[in-house]
Amino acid sequence: MIDINLIRTNKELVKENIKKKFQDEKLPLVDEVEELDKQNRALKQECDTLRASRNTLSTEIGKLMREKKVDEANKIKEQVKANNDRIAEIEKEIEVVEEKIRKIMLTIPNIIDKSVPIGKDDSENVEIERFGEPVVPNYEIPYHADILERIGGLDKESAGRTSGTGFYYLMGDAARLHEAMIAYGRDYMIEQGFTYCIPPFMIRSDVVNGVMSFAEMEAMMYKIEGEDLYLVGTSEHSMIGKFKGQIINEKDLPIRMTSYSPCFRKEGGSHGLEERGLYRVHQFEKQEMIVICKPEESMDYYNKMWQYTVNVFRNLDIPVRTLECCSGDLADLKVKSCDVEAWSPRQKKYFEVGSCSTLGDAQARRLGIRAKGEKGNYFLHTLNNTVLASPRALIALLENNLQADGSIKIPKVLQAYMGGKTEILPIK
Repeated sequence: MIDINLIRTNKELVKENIKKKFQDEKLPLVDEVEELDKQNRALKQECDTLRASRNTLSTEIGKLMREKKVDEANKIKEQVKANNDRIAEIEKEIEVVEEKIRKIMLTIPNIIDKSVPIGKDDSENVEIERFGEPVVPNYEIPYHADILERIGGLDKESAGRTSGTGFYYLMGDAARLHEAMIAYGRDYMIEQGFTYCIPPFMIRSDVVNGVMSFAEMEAMMYKIEGEDLYLVGTSEHSMIGKFKGQIINEKDLPIRMTSYSPCFRKEGGSHGLEERGLYRVHQFEKQEMIVICKPEESMDYYNKMWQYTVNVFRNLDIPVRTLECCSGDLADLKVKSCDVEAWSPRQKKYFEVGSCSTLGDAQARRLGIRAKGEKGNYFLHTLNNTVLASPRALIALLENNLQADGSIKIPKVLQAYMGGKTEILPIK
C-alpha cells in the first residue's frame, strides 16, 4: 500500500506506474481516491472546527452559570448539543469514507523500482546472469518421478487414496535427501548471521491482508472452515506478521531471520507428466529468509539475499540463473523481484526454484511495522527470499546429479546429513 501523500502530491507518477504494470483499468481509482481524500480532510476540518466551537461555548456556559444567567446558558447548551450531534454524524461519515479509501489503496500497485524492465508478463522477464555450466549428459535423464521410483522414493498412488491429487509420499533415501537439503539451507543461512525460526503454520486474515493482495490470497491459500485462520502458503507471511503493530528500536535493525515451514497451496498439477510428478503440488516444505530494515538499506539486502540462494544451489552442484521480473509480472506489493531458476538437463531449460523480492514499505504500512528513530517513527522496508523449497529443489538435484549407471551422486555438503552416504543406488 503506497502512502496517500504520493497521490496528493504526484498522482501522475502513480498513474504512470499503473500503466507500466499494464493495469489501465485501475487508473480511475487514483482520481476516485483523491476526491475521497479531499472529502475526508474536509470532514475532519469541519469536525475540528465544531470541537473548538464546543470548547469555547462550554467555557461561556460556565461563565454565564456563575453570573446566574441561566436562560442564556441553556440556549448555548442547545448549540453545544447540536454541535455534538453533528460531530457524531461526521465521525460516522469519516469512518465510511476512510474504509472506501483503504479498499482502493489496497488495490493500487506499489511504485516499482526504476531498474525494473517494462513488460506485460513473465514471457518478458530478463535473464541477468548464469552461475555454473548447464550440462546435458550423453545419457538419458528420465522424468524425475521415474528417477524417484527407481530408488523407491515416491508413492503418489497411496497419497491419492489418502489425500487426493497433488499430494505424495516421499520414501527412504529420497525423503532423507529432501530433509538434508532443507537442513543444509537452514545451516547455511545461520552461518550468514540469520536467526533461525519455526513460525506458526496458520495465520489470521488481518495478517494475510497485510502481506498480500486479496486476489493472491483467494488463488493460493486454504482457509480453516469456521475459524479466522489460513494455512500458510509460505512462511514469510507469518514471519513478517510477527512484527505487526510493533515499533522497533533502530538499534535492533536490521532484523534477519530464516524460517522453516510446510507450505500449503491450492494450485494443482499440470496435465500429462506433471500430474504424476512433483513440480506443482498442494504441499511442500521450504526454508525461507526475511529482512526488515531501514529504507536506505533495502536494495543492498535485496542483492545479498538472491546471491545466498545462488550459493546454496551451486553448493549442491546445480547450475542456476537469475531472471529479473518485468513490471507486468510483479505482484502489486513488490518494488523489485528476481527469480532463481535451476537447470533441467532433461528439459534442456531452466525452471523456477526461488524468488527474491523487496516490497518497500508496503507490507509495513499495511501491518503498522515502524522504527523509532531520532526524527520520529517511520515505516520499515521488508524483503523475502526462498533459500530452498523442496520438492522443486529435489527435482533439480536429482536431474543434475544422476549418473550414467542410474545412481545419484550426493553433493558433498549434504553427505553429513545423509549419514556419510556419497550416493543413492537404484533398487535392483
